[in-house]
Amino acid sequence: MNTLEHCDTPGLMPLKNAIENILAQVTAINETEILDLGSANKRVLTADIISPINVPPADNSAMDGYAIRAADLDKKAQLKLVGTALAGQPYSEKLGVGECVRIMTGALVPLGADAVVMQENTQVNDGFVVFKQQPKAGNNIRCAGDDIRQGELVLKKGCFLGPAELALIASIGQATVEVTRQLTVGLIATGDELTKAGSPLKTGGIYESNSYALSAKLENIKVNIRNYGIIADDKDALRGIFARADDECDVIISCGGVSVGEADFVKDILLELGQINFWKVAIKPGKPFAFGQLNKAYFCGLPGNPVSSYVTFEQLVLPLLSALSGQNVLNDQQHYFVAKAANNINKRAGRADFQRAYYYRDEQGQLWVEAQQNQSSGVMSSITKANCYLLLTQFQGNVAQGENINILPFALL
Repeated sequence: MNTLEHCDTPGLMPLKNAIENILAQVTAINETEILDLGSANKRVLTADIISPINVPPADNSAMDGYAIRAADLDKKAQLKLVGTALAGQPYSEKLGVGECVRIMTGALVPLGADAVVMQENTQVNDGFVVFKQQPKAGNNIRCAGDDIRQGELVLKKGCFLGPAELALIASIGQATVEVTRQLTVGLIATGDELTKAGSPLKTGGIYESNSYALSAKLENIKVNIRNYGIIADDKDALRGIFARADDECDVIISCGGVSVGEADFVKDILLELGQINFWKVAIKPGKPFAFGQLNKAYFCGLPGNPVSSYVTFEQLVLPLLSALSGQNVLNDQQHYFVAKAANNINKRAGRADFQRAYYYRDEQGQLWVEAQQNQSSGVMSSITKANCYLLLTQFQGNVAQGENINILPFALL
């Protein structure tokens, strides 16, 4: 791997530092609400959950079979069948010497029984069960508290609730949870060249697409979205819409207007209405990213190019939204896999590079990754034709075919 000393753009804030800066500035909102479990998917817990019960609450069978006293089979190969235990309909008598009970998965283990033999290892003959297996005490029994013990911490404050977490909470009998109220996020697209999809395209114009990608990503984390539409490159119009969004939103995300062009006014407006914490990050694509605060709302200024907007949202905006909602954020841990480069990859030192790529396994099971040929920040098809990012660190250089390289599958984002 070739690490170059020359940087393509010196003086930029490293990506890790930018994320740390954002997290240091953000204070989680303290408004909460109580929700039924059925409405709490993708919300953030505001209080620890402690189990009031054991899960399972009593010893039960892990499979269909026969509940026995394991010591009985030391003396004989068959036991008398005396009853049946179903899930929700337990066998009420104590199991005696030389007896067994037909038991179904999830049924309570009868008093006196200490093992379950699966039905495939038995044969029933005229009221007796012949056992082809010598079990040990405890075999095929799920003990009380095997999953969760009474008084145990089930989920911590700041946990992001998904399907598994909701099932876990339901398993302890809790029907409601206290969560952070939903964030409200405003989207603003800026630029005279932008045209709304479905309208005739004017000369020199392009269709605005970033808001569709960002709205879809925001829906995945359950926030309220206010889309303020396309705002022309006009300071008065921009000032008015930013002031309105500041009153209505927790976070404002703008696309475009944070570069160095003569008509890029967003930074100027932000300085009038609030402050810029930092501008320009050592990330590719997405260098002209800005983070700041207005009177009430946090502000993220994303580049106008669609891939730059897409990548900076994932890498810089999502940590902000997570922290603001009270979610536990692991800044220094990112899931990735190691694959071998299927082609030569060009990279200049100076910025962390998220190149779009496609990973696959060969017949021997080796993981390979092939970078897309066109890595332009304006080519959204480089995302749709890919299934991962190549993670190229800030001071990393070119990667030769066959070298190991870190990849971040889209499915993990």
